[in-house]
Amino acid sequence: MSTDQTTGRQSSEASSDADSPTSEAVPESEAEASAADEAAEAAGPEQKIEELRERVDELEEERDELNDQMLRKAAEFENYRRRMDREKKRRHQSGMLEVVEPILEVLDDFERSIDAAEELQETQDPESAYESLKGGVEMVFRKFRDTLETLGVEPIDAEGNPFDEELHDAMMRQPSDEAEPGTVLQEVRKGYQMGDRVIRHSRVVVAAEPSEEETAEDEA
Repeated sequence: MSTDQTTGRQSSEASSDADSPTSEAVPESEAEASAADEAAEAAGPEQKIEELRERVDELEEERDELNDQMLRKAAEFENYRRRMDREKKRRHQSGMLEVVEPILEVLDDFERSIDAAEELQETQDPESAYESLKGGVEMVFRKFRDTLETLGVEPIDAEGNPFDEELHDAMMRQPSDEAEPGTVLQEVRKGYQMGDRVIRHSRVVVAAEPSEEETAEDEA
């Protein structure tokens, strides 16, 4: 009777020990966790390196794309610059043709006047040759002046007007009691302008105050 009870207690204790965790299972779980941590730690740097490599590849692709865009823009700008240069040359040549073409007609008139004067000179009529040449030169002068006017070129008014440094170039100052100081007395070379732009300044002599000697002589 007592033996059964002891056996029963022993069986119960064995069953209880089987249901509870054993002292050998704990180290096995810790080892698995430690192995997992080590695997994670070992995989961490490799994963970061791979991510960095991918980022570097992306940046290189962006760089190449930007370089391509810059090259295309540079090529487009160079083509645009060349087109502008060609257009500028074309307009310059066109403007020169507009100026030269009417001047050629003036040159033709000069040649005709000279030929006519030479023919009269051969007939031993110098006076008629001179008059013919003079008339031809005057005609050419008028035609050339009209041609300049059609191009918008006009002479600058100088003599008798106040000196204007924007229009006139003073060659000298001459004392005068007949004109106000600063007035243009004489035009040495005619100036021209096109609209508001001065092509060539007029060379002029400008009136100055009479000198003291001249004033004293006048009073005497």
